[in-house]
Amino acid sequence: MRNVFRYTNTFVTRDRRQEHPASARPQDLYIDIDTARLRYRDEGAGPAVIFVHGWTLDLDMWEPQAAVLAARYRVIRLDRRGFGLSSGEPSLVDDVTDLHTLCRHLRLRHVALIGMSQGARVVLHMAHVSPAMVSCLVLDGSPRIGAAQDKPAAQELPYEDYRRLAQSQGVAAFRREWIRHPLTQLRTGSAQAHELLTRMVARYPGKDLIQPLPRPSVVTTLPMIQSIVPPVLVVGGALDIDSRKQFADELVRELPRAARAEIPDAGHLCNLDNPRAYTRALQNFFELHAIAPAHH
Repeated sequence: MRNVFRYTNTFVTRDRRQEHPASARPQDLYIDIDTARLRYRDEGAGPAVIFVHGWTLDLDMWEPQAAVLAARYRVIRLDRRGFGLSSGEPSLVDDVTDLHTLCRHLRLRHVALIGMSQGARVVLHMAHVSPAMVSCLVLDGSPRIGAAQDKPAAQELPYEDYRRLAQSQGVAAFRREWIRHPLTQLRTGSAQAHELLTRMVARYPGKDLIQPLPRPSVVTTLPMIQSIVPPVLVVGGALDIDSRKQFADELVRELPRAARAEIPDAGHLCNLDNPRAYTRALQNFFELHAIAPAHH
């Protein structure tokens, strides 16, 4: 299926008491997993979909999608550890474990996963480890994954330069530099989208930049990509940087069951640049592949 569409110990601190209708104000919930307290939201009812944000962002990035999809799906989104309002040290390895723990806590047997940018690596690993649990997978603006995943990343995202800047001049200095990077440039004129992005970046604590040594990362190999069982939608903005569009094409070629959705008039943050087209692409994909919960 290769189609192209153009358009640990767990302690619960607050429980999900009831389904939230799509019109209600979303409620922050928290779950303590080992050394981190994670913020998440759980809205709507139906097939479960979990949204995983990218670097320097948090669960608020999915506001445009949650507002629509919660009418038909159970929309779950979380702040990865060390991002947004979640505590703990950032770790892609722990992110995968956290996803599993959250699913167990919410008693989810089947989930659709959406991972944006750095978050795409997290959901891809979960699909590899637990293929029977993942009904389908959306990879949005993924960095290159495979044997050469680290080399090109330094060219498009000068992470070590940012680390030195944050350690010498503070995280605020990094934020001022990062907000000008092509990966964070919004193409939309929506004041609401710009305010949302500014708010998220201002909330980014920079723990992964100021800690002495980088924590272990997940390693994604080409054989692992080729072994992915669930159907995958590879999403990206038509105006994203060239390297990310190239990486998306590489994924479509290597994944066994991949479809491609290119979002018009949108850059790397395509769900904010063109939320209507982005959400429609998700809806079309979920209609085919998201699994409804079993009724007891």
